Amino acid sequence: MNVDNITYLSILSLFILILPIVIINHKLNIKINKNMFYSIIRMFIQLSLVGIFLQYIFEINSSFINLSYFIFMILVASFSSIKSCNLNMKKFIVPLFLAFIIPNVLVLLFFNTFVVKLDSLFDAQFIIPIGGMLLGNSLRGNIVCINNFYRSIKQNKNEYFYSLSLSGNKLEALTPYFRDAILASVNPTIASIETIGLVSLPGMMTGQILGGAIPLTAIKYQIAIMIAILIVRYFTAILSILFTASKAFDEYDILTI
Repeated sequence: MNVDNITYLSILSLFILILPIVIINHKLNIKINKNMFYSIIRMFIQLSLVGIFLQYIFEINSSFINLSYFIFMILVASFSSIKSCNLNMKKFIVPLFLAFIIPNVLVLLFFNTFVVKLDSLFDAQFIIPIGGMLLGNSLRGNIVCINNFYRSIKQNKNEYFYSLSLSGNKLEALTPYFRDAILASVNPTIASIETIGLVSLPGMMTGQILGGAIPLTAIKYQIAIMIAILIVRYFTAILSILFTASKAFDEYDILTI
């Protein structure tokens, strides 16, 4: 089965369905119309440019270029995470870059070697879309984890100082906040895994079916990628806290961000 190409005009027809949203927002004084259209236009431009760029990458299919592009994606994710968590760029870019690159690259290489069993581990057809799925999910989990961790310490600073005075060990005092932050990060993925196929058909599976793959093949890929996403999201969250915590506290174990 071949998928018919859709035109940009066809995509623009969806704005007919956005019109009621605009009207309701205006009536209820929900001030998101400007941001909504800005986001859609930005997405349109970004994806169009990325699509053109990726077409050349896929044609060249150089392992060096493919890996470099994936590392660039990780760098962008690191900047995005810092911005979303309101952290100091110079202070936290290296810790968060390491927290992203270590689990994402290791899991991606394992996936391509032992699951997909590629001859070329850095094939553009796999490293970019699969790496992008892993990275996108770890980014979302990372933002939730970091915000939850440091916000909880600030909100419960008296309890933190009390625990610190009893134990005299920062790691012991931070353990409850560390545990809660990890749970907040991975619970959405676990819930998604529990209901996948019953509540929704995920993007990778849907894309493969639309591309002509038989459902059972698409399902096997989806199972593998969901497990990989859980692993990456979990370890990215852990490493993000461990690496940023070394910069976030002073010599007296007081939070400085």
